Amino acid sequence: MLAILAISGSLSRSSSNTALLRAASRIGREQTAIEVYERMAELPLFNVDLDIDPAPDAVTYFRARLSSSDGVLISSPEYAHGISGVLKNALDWTVSSGDFYEKPVAVFNASPRATLAQASLIEILKTMGARIVEEASIAVPLLGKHLDSDGIVADAAIANSVKAAVWALTHAIAAMKA
Repeated sequence: MLAILAISGSLSRSSSNTALLRAASRIGREQTAIEVYERMAELPLFNVDLDIDPAPDAVTYFRARLSSSDGVLISSPEYAHGISGVLKNALDWTVSSGDFYEKPVAVFNASPRATLAQASLIEILKTMGARIVEEASIAVPLLGKHLDSDGIVADAAIANSVKAAVWALTHAIAAMKA
């Protein structure tokens, strides 16, 4: 079974982005194993002086989760027309290690209005050498619905959209491995 690491750009307990990833993990469990990364808050602020061997423990763990995954699924809020600082920080820690190079990545968007952050995230990932799986990158209209992961799974339209995106990501990963 393929392994996908799901990364939320939000630290909020009530984050719709994190709820979307948790729902994707449940919806896609017949197709793949999706691990929602829960340790973003542990990553120190990026500092090139600390990006040495060995890197800080939280960074080493994050990089190991990335390198052992077959693909990555990212969902992030938009803050001031950009991606969240916590997500940018995490991505900065992977530039020198190359963990995103040639890695299939899907980008979820929990608010269709957050187009600038999504475009920025895709540009950053492409610059890092990630392979964006366009057909697996979706905007999910969660804004104002206040749905947790249970509510997302129960909403047939949203669940079907997420299931199709997870299928597209797993199909792209399998095709790359072939």
